[in-house]
Amino acid sequence: MPVAVTRDRTEWTPLYLEAIDVQACIGCGRCYKACGRDVMEPIPRPYDDDEHEDEMCGGTVMSVAHPGACIGCGACARACAKRAHTHIAA
Repeated sequence: MPVAVTRDRTEWTPLYLEAIDVQACIGCGRCYKACGRDVMEPIPRPYDDDEHEDEMCGGTVMSVAHPGACIGCGACARACAKRAHTHIAA
């Protein structure tokens, strides 16, 4: 069931940013630039093995820093070439 209607009366259901897959994210920052609500922020890319779990391997990836600020527009997902974003309905 849609919870909103656009100006042209199209029904629309917002999908809110839930997570960013750090394995898929390449840290390009396109989603960060597309979001006008400061929902995401870059963080150091974590190692993906247990041996180095407390160290970082260099580079950055995006993280969901302020999920409550998301308005569900989906601009970040449209900007992501790697499809690293997971969105959920309210």
